[in-house]
Amino acid sequence: MLTKDKQEYEEDKGSKQPEAQEEEPHENANLPLVDGFADRGPKSVVSGSGQQVSNGFTTSTPQSPREALGTAVGAVGMPPTSGGDTGASAPFGGLRTLVVQQTSLDRPRETWSKKMDFLLSVIGYAVDLGNVWRFPYICYQNGGGAFLLPYLLMAVFGGVPLFYMELALGQFHRSGCISIWKHICPIFKGIGFAICIIALYIAFYYNTIMAWALYYLLSSFRPTLPWTTCTNSWNTVNCYRYLSSDQNVTWSNLSTSPAEEFYTRQVLQVHLSSGLHQLGSVSWQLALCLLFIFTIVYFSIWKGVKTSGKVVWVTATFPYLVLLILLIRGATLPGAWRGVVFYLKPDWQKLLSTTVWIDAAAQIFFSLGPGFGVLLAFASYNPFHNNCYKDALVTSSVNCLTSFLSGFVIFTVLGYMAEMRQQNVDVVAKDAGPSLLFIIYAEAIANMPAATFFAIIFFLMIIMLGLDSTFAGLEGVITAMLDEFPRLLAKRREWFVFGLVCVCYLGALSTLTYGGAFVVKLFEEYATGPAVITVVLLEVIAVSWFYGTSRFCNDIQVMLGFYPGCFWRVCWVAICPCFLLFIIISFLAFPPEVKLFNYTYPPWTTVLGYCIGVSSFICVPSYMVYYLLNAKGTFKQVQTPMFLTIPSFISIRSSLGEG
Repeated sequence: MLTKDKQEYEEDKGSKQPEAQEEEPHENANLPLVDGFADRGPKSVVSGSGQQVSNGFTTSTPQSPREALGTAVGAVGMPPTSGGDTGASAPFGGLRTLVVQQTSLDRPRETWSKKMDFLLSVIGYAVDLGNVWRFPYICYQNGGGAFLLPYLLMAVFGGVPLFYMELALGQFHRSGCISIWKHICPIFKGIGFAICIIALYIAFYYNTIMAWALYYLLSSFRPTLPWTTCTNSWNTVNCYRYLSSDQNVTWSNLSTSPAEEFYTRQVLQVHLSSGLHQLGSVSWQLALCLLFIFTIVYFSIWKGVKTSGKVVWVTATFPYLVLLILLIRGATLPGAWRGVVFYLKPDWQKLLSTTVWIDAAAQIFFSLGPGFGVLLAFASYNPFHNNCYKDALVTSSVNCLTSFLSGFVIFTVLGYMAEMRQQNVDVVAKDAGPSLLFIIYAEAIANMPAATFFAIIFFLMIIMLGLDSTFAGLEGVITAMLDEFPRLLAKRREWFVFGLVCVCYLGALSTLTYGGAFVVKLFEEYATGPAVITVVLLEVIAVSWFYGTSRFCNDIQVMLGFYPGCFWRVCWVAICPCFLLFIIISFLAFPPEVKLFNYTYPPWTTVLGYCIGVSSFICVPSYMVYYLLNAKGTFKQVQTPMFLTIPSFISIRSSLGEG
């Protein structure tokens, strides 16, 4: 190869390095907007000691092709010269490979201190509160053990391929969810902005649940847990302790447990609000709890993955210790076997219901969490040749097994509650969502020996499960913005993170009101779920159909040394888009009936929820219009094919036939 120590190199036939396009992405109007359609010769060609990758670079070192502090290597077409290496030009006919020494003023990209920091961060992000309350409830509701079949099928053909795809994209391009699109398909850059807005919406309500858990934690440091008695100032005349030991208690449909009244009347104070149209004042107790939560979040992520990677050694491992303790304790409780049987007893008839498959698809998608920009951000800090394929399989397997384990932890205790109340398990387990943890499970803990100890470790576990996901969600936004605006924000990370945390806190104030639980439910059902699924659908289409599955697979081959198998290529091209489209259509065809406590959401709240969801998704078409209006050249020169075209169809066919 011919090496030249200079910062400039000659261009032939319009070829450019990706770095040259960062400042002016529309400088060359003759280049197609879809990077995959550019005429760059063969996708993967071995030349000397280097290998040409799909973004125009060659690599012979463990570094990323785009990390330009040392040497950035570009494969460009050059006319024959007398002193060149003729061996390099053989695969191209008359083309030669030019290796360029390039110097960059950009700071080197931060990397994880240890491989385990990355794995624990990804596991902590994927394993969240939904694994503890949502999976067990959905599992028993949809056929018990029979639900595991659609769940595993949706994981294998939908969730894990999407998980693997995002890790590979982030690691190869070393960019956040916004700037990565100038390497893939610039017109889809609005997807990155939409992801950031969705992440902010999640931060507005998700951390409030941790504030509730912190309130419970602080209330647990008492000789008698406050949700065990009916003699408190917040209790009503309908409050009764309903256990088999209470012989003189008559339970009616109007009766409430002390745990329920503590949750609704003391923590949430939801009785002081009549609904979303009248939220009431902000609860100062919850405001202080949330302030403490965000303080922990700030000092955990303000320095980057070097600090958050250390924090997750505690926040990601402690929940497993608590789950193990609670599982052992729950298995020794009377009636625990009733809960386990109810949890796992298969009802094969349920598999004939479309709802079961919808719930399985939605559960695995939101459990693994592709599309939130987090996996892209975390993977972008990996070494270039890190085995992200193995990481995807390990972390997604741990996530699914944790959900399954959480079911035993929850239902052994529910079986105990059913035994104590002399009721069926389905009557005890009628509540889903946070109520399952803050009412049913809290009440069960209160009636165990050493109740204070178990209450403390349980609510500590809830807080740490939430903190991991918050670290990850905000890191996705931070990485995206720092990569998109490096000159403005790179040296001001601490201040940017501080401003972001303040925005999240102010945005969460509505969830701290007396009717804040109604706002949390609205955001959870409408504002984030449908929007992020739609965004991920566009992401998969952009990568598989526009960037090209062949190019993407070549990128993986350069990183990992092997070409993805036919299974993964078929999933990325066809099965994953169908998987996501199935969830979207199901949501539109069967919109959820939103109800919380005794409040049924009026029709106008549905419109409000969809408007919040659209406010993030609108970034995608808006940026497409902006891109086309600001691109240089005629529309014909800059138009991007919006549907499957002949070049991308050939790319798909070739990718399915290669390997």
